[in-house]
Amino acid sequence: MGLKEKRVAREFQENRLESLTKQIFKAAQFEFELDINWETISVDNYSHLYDECWPKVYFEPLTKAFKELCDDKFSQEAISGDLTKVVIQNYGNVHSANNFASYMNGVLTLNHSPVTNIDHINDRKENIKKVIEDAL
Repeated sequence: MGLKEKRVAREFQENRLESLTKQIFKAAQFEFELDINWETISVDNYSHLYDECWPKVYFEPLTKAFKELCDDKFSQEAISGDLTKVVIQNYGNVHSANNFASYMNGVLTLNHSPVTNIDHINDRKENIKKVIEDAL
């Protein structure tokens, strides 16, 4: 990750992250640790796309999934009683929504290339829902 990527990632953290995080917590109706591996999601030569891609790949599917999963008290309590952390990363160049999310020991991991299949938001949302529902 070069200086340009670091600068754009820093701007995103300072100007967009708080709003996106609030939306996620509002949808989930509880807060948890959000661990973002900025180095792996900051793909070289794509910094001009971060502002568009990161919300679509990681944050929007997560918000939509929690909004649907936590729409009843029983499910919301089950999820909030188990989920402690969400990890966002890009290892292995995963680009399929079917392999996007995993859930183990209270940790939801979202692993996906930040610059491929960005508009497959609903597919990633469904994958998040499936892995959480299957785990709980």
